[in-house]
Amino acid sequence: MTTLHFLSHTAWLCPALMLLAAMLPVCSGASQAGLWRGFQAMSALALLAALVNLALGSQAGPWPGVLGVSTLGLVLAVLVQALGTVIGSFSARYLQGEAGQRQYVAALAGVLTAVHLLLLADHWLVLIAAWALVGLALEKLLCFYPERPFARLAAYKKRIADRLADLLLLAAAWLAWSAVGSGSFPALWAHLAQHGMSPALQGSALCLTLAVILRTALLPVHGWLIQVMEAPTPVSALLHAGVVNLGGFVLVRFAPLLEQAFVARSVLLVVSAATVLLAGLVMLTRISIKVKLAWSTVAQMGFMLLECAAGLYLFAALHLIGHSLYKAHAFLSASSVVREARLQALYVAPSPSVASVVAAPLLSGGLVLALHQAAAPGAWPWWWSGVLALAWAPLLWLRAGPGHWPLRTLTLGLAASAGLTLAALAAHHLPLQIIDAPRSGFGALALATMLVLYVCMGLLQLHPQAMAAWRRRSYAGFYLDEAYTRLALSLWPADWAPRARREATTQAAPTLLSDAQR
Repeated sequence: MTTLHFLSHTAWLCPALMLLAAMLPVCSGASQAGLWRGFQAMSALALLAALVNLALGSQAGPWPGVLGVSTLGLVLAVLVQALGTVIGSFSARYLQGEAGQRQYVAALAGVLTAVHLLLLADHWLVLIAAWALVGLALEKLLCFYPERPFARLAAYKKRIADRLADLLLLAAAWLAWSAVGSGSFPALWAHLAQHGMSPALQGSALCLTLAVILRTALLPVHGWLIQVMEAPTPVSALLHAGVVNLGGFVLVRFAPLLEQAFVARSVLLVVSAATVLLAGLVMLTRISIKVKLAWSTVAQMGFMLLECAAGLYLFAALHLIGHSLYKAHAFLSASSVVREARLQALYVAPSPSVASVVAAPLLSGGLVLALHQAAAPGAWPWWWSGVLALAWAPLLWLRAGPGHWPLRTLTLGLAASAGLTLAALAAHHLPLQIIDAPRSGFGALALATMLVLYVCMGLLQLHPQAMAAWRRRSYAGFYLDEAYTRLALSLWPADWAPRARREATTQAAPTLLSDAQR
């Protein structure tokens, strides 16, 4: 009976089709071109299945209590499969002539399979297994060029963070299971609604939060996300646009648990706020396009989890979707971004005026509050209007100098701010079936974090020479990753430098020494 019930629904089609795609390189003797065609065909079918599941809604759920569906999960399944289809097509062209494409196809399809299972997870064991499989399959992609030591080091550091996260998830599952008597999520939600939180569930929420912090590359374990730039560009797009965002989905999924876990939310708030501030500062000093995008992802992940800590789960979900689309486009078009950056380097843009930097948050804040009260009063708390105002404020900076028209710039900036605010108000009414639980105290800290970041941005624009010492520390990432790397290699020594590179270095050393002696 259970088998027939499972087969009568369609949500299992997406992971099943991608699993078949992952088996093609192993079970088929097709050429590399044939493998890519097979992957693209399976991926297109999985995308069609994801769209059908989204139309069916809850009727697509295959196995309640083990594999279930949520509105956000169905939306993300479409997004993930669409990105996977595009990235697969891009990879087929990008990797032409490269060795190891068969393993690449299997690993890419394996990542998509595991992500679909995680989106369907309705039980602790399924969630833990699916998230572990995501990391194992992704590691093969990160080490596509095994001769690159920093790629191996990044994969090694990620492996340590993943295994620690697995242990924390097992602890969270054990604590919740002992309190509820079941590992299924519906049973957990029912227990919370009837009995509230217990010390065991408080511990479960804290372990879950720490696991998400490790998996989402928040500070201080963020370094691997920066160093995976050694991997092929489509792998970076898959990681930054999809895989690393899963922590936000998990926290939104566990909103009923997190809502009543004050300690877990406090830890999440402090870590995510520190990540937003420090990663945002580092991003402002970087020049490399891909590295800057990587630091941007760290900051965005911190901001997304900050929204979860503050109780704005709907905005965290919207942030996840928007960030995924933006980062996929940014990485897959990185070559054109490099060309545009070189063209922009041919001229020096004038600094904004002090008056505009000071007045911009006030203007944007007044605009956001006015539109909020006119269109949908009560859509979000007051402090979120302040966060949005600080985010839109740089659009209103006025630059002095010939060729600049302050009135035109101000008009365009106000129009853009109004459009973004109205878009946020409209998105707030999307039927994602997510209920916010905002906390004013946590929201005030989020607002203070954004204010500090805005002040630093303004000082960097107005007095760049006066902040030279800060820029050096910021450029170095405040040396946080170096400390984590030393700790990881001292506790768990690893041979992360390829033997061929070590031998080449050893052979070159006498030559360099003799040249120096001359």
